[in-house]
Amino acid sequence: MKKISNGLPFMLEALGIDPVTGTKFDPFTHVRNNGRDSRTVILNLSRRSFLKTSALAGGSVFVLGLGTGFRAQDSPDVMETGTREEAVSDSEFRPNVFVALHENGDVFIVNSRSEMGQGVRSSIPPLIADEMEADLERVHVLQADGDAMYGDQNTDGSTSIRNFFDDWRKAGATARVMLVSAAAADWGVPAEECEAENHVVYHRASGREAAYGDLARMAAEQPVPEDPAFKPREKWRYIGKEIRGTDNRDIATGKAVYGLDVKVPGMLYASVEHCPTIGGTLISYDAAETLKVPGVREVVSLPLASASPGFGSLGGLAVVAENTWAAFQGREKLIAEWDLGDNASYESAAYRETLEASVKAPGKVIRKTGDEAAAFDSAATTIEASYYVPMLAHTPMEVPNATAWFKDDGSCECWAPTQDAQGARATVAQTLEIEESKVTIHITLLGGGFGRKSKPDFICEAALISRAVGAPVKVTWKREDCIQFDYFHSPSAQYLKAGFDEDGKAVSWLHRTAFPSISSTFAPGVKYASEGELNLGFTTVPYDIPNMSCENGEAIAHVRIGWLRSVCNIHHSFAINAFAGEMAHSVGRDQVEYLLELLGPSRSLNDMFPEKGPYGENLEEAPYHTGRLRAVLERAARESGWGSQALGPGEGMGAAVHYSFGSYVAWVMRVKVENNTVRVVRADGVIDCGTYVNADRVRAQMEGNLVFGLTLAFNGRITATNGSINQSNFHNYRLLRMEQTPETHIYLTESEMIPGGVGEPGLPPVSPALTNAILAATGSPVRELPVRLA
Repeated sequence: MKKISNGLPFMLEALGIDPVTGTKFDPFTHVRNNGRDSRTVILNLSRRSFLKTSALAGGSVFVLGLGTGFRAQDSPDVMETGTREEAVSDSEFRPNVFVALHENGDVFIVNSRSEMGQGVRSSIPPLIADEMEADLERVHVLQADGDAMYGDQNTDGSTSIRNFFDDWRKAGATARVMLVSAAAADWGVPAEECEAENHVVYHRASGREAAYGDLARMAAEQPVPEDPAFKPREKWRYIGKEIRGTDNRDIATGKAVYGLDVKVPGMLYASVEHCPTIGGTLISYDAAETLKVPGVREVVSLPLASASPGFGSLGGLAVVAENTWAAFQGREKLIAEWDLGDNASYESAAYRETLEASVKAPGKVIRKTGDEAAAFDSAATTIEASYYVPMLAHTPMEVPNATAWFKDDGSCECWAPTQDAQGARATVAQTLEIEESKVTIHITLLGGGFGRKSKPDFICEAALISRAVGAPVKVTWKREDCIQFDYFHSPSAQYLKAGFDEDGKAVSWLHRTAFPSISSTFAPGVKYASEGELNLGFTTVPYDIPNMSCENGEAIAHVRIGWLRSVCNIHHSFAINAFAGEMAHSVGRDQVEYLLELLGPSRSLNDMFPEKGPYGENLEEAPYHTGRLRAVLERAARESGWGSQALGPGEGMGAAVHYSFGSYVAWVMRVKVENNTVRVVRADGVIDCGTYVNADRVRAQMEGNLVFGLTLAFNGRITATNGSINQSNFHNYRLLRMEQTPETHIYLTESEMIPGGVGEPGLPPVSPALTNAILAATGSPVRELPVRLA
């Protein structure tokens, strides 16, 4: 047996990382070729070469050299490092970091965000092409690497369109104005007399016209406008329409390159055995049988993480082999003895009791209006209820994986399905103790992310192992690793109490919540939730109740806590909407009617926030408004046939509405309950996300949120014994089956408001709409997830 000293705790503080919203980020590539053919390319633009060609340095948009001279290939093999600069040749016209035009008329658009199925690579092109007046069929999409020159690249928090709508439009408008200026200068006419339309500039008075490609060189000589005018909304050709997926053909034909598809010459493969608990230590290990497995090269000991590991590697024992199967088989034969540390006492059942005790006692007051205690004393009737949501896991179809190559010159090149390439770049640099400029992160397509892949722990593992063995290494997690060593969505206990007057109108409201904070992943001793977490549905409750108190109870984390799709909105929306359903039931009122009464008259809720809204949105341009909540709820009820449907025995309909990430969503569910089994018959969802770009992607995200939400509502439950996670694969952490998926109808609200999020807002109202339907069908409330009727 080989003895191992405890060593120094391996703790990586994610400096500058918001514990709720994440960081920044990047990628590796695909090209859309007129919808007929796609080929893989890799971009690697140095900061120096970027700044050399920058025409907008100091602004929010920069210059990037692109062209048709890139090298394309059909296999996922990674190109030699020395060919990367050649992969991007000079286009004649490069007005900003996102756009390049070749003299043959081809337009290259650089996607600075990550594509994980949400459709950002199909939404940026229509935004830029519309303002540029480019022919979308002549637009090619390239994927950027992680670099601060692109601004925020962190693909989390439903921020892509919300945060970059105008920036990407400005990129296109800048190109259009410069092309028009070039044509006007060439013809000796005022630019105001010329107009761009579908890849051509026209001077109608003289009948002259010039194709974009022919103007490329002249346009590059024009001054860059500081504030180009946008096209009027009525002239949009692509924004708001149905746009086909950029990567659809590659995905359908198996050409799409995900992290697991990356190959580097001389690459080895690794699988890591982690300590079962967070903060434990390795006592000893025996690798004798492991090293007998054909193909296994060696076992590498990685420094173990502390109890607050941030985004760094968990550490453990890495089995390095000539292929993934050998690494997995060698790991099965590895014998390790662990000291499980303080978190070995973590038992999920006992922890639930701790959380429930926390919310039964007064907590830290977060929001207070009026005097709820006095109102309860004078109320005609009161009701109270406790709700519980267990720990949840992300379970993307593609497990965490990364390929890293630590080179002789001390640099490290990585390929990974990451949501946050800039954050990964910084964390890998910290892990290896090298300059950030020596780390390159290429982003592949992601086979799902849901927030898990914004944490680069698996990328750090690959980098550490590569340095240890002196060769490129691909790390692949098993499904068991993915589930048992997740950044879990926190379990939550909540207590609610409402008081009514003689007419059944709510006059008092008390809400307490307790859950381990995401901040605990970065610092020890965290007991309370952060302000950002509490703004995710808790302090933002929109009900028109004169006396309210919202309180936060203590909770200590024993596992890594992270954000999962819609984050704390999941448990807060569940409890608030489910309790509203119980309130309506207790006073004998229709659910939708009573929800509308709780929402009260149409009014702005901006006074809840000192500056920006809970999701960073500009409240002056898009106020948090109950009128928009009322509208989506009323439409969902109308489209579902609420109140007009003949319901049979065991059938019921339920509604829920929630505001998150700048968008408003309502769901109505119709269920059939028979023999303690629930079947969702139909789901009607309405979203008001302000101005939307790609209608197809909005509908797809609503549908995806429904499936994700029903998965959590019926099956989502992670438990722990002796500090270790009990669930391991899809047999005991099940996903929704096809036969469980209901008839689904999605409706988009036409709006001229600024864009809201789309990837996450559809999730929070799913589970309470379901449980409210069960309440209507059975007369019995559901107060915990996953749903169990027996």
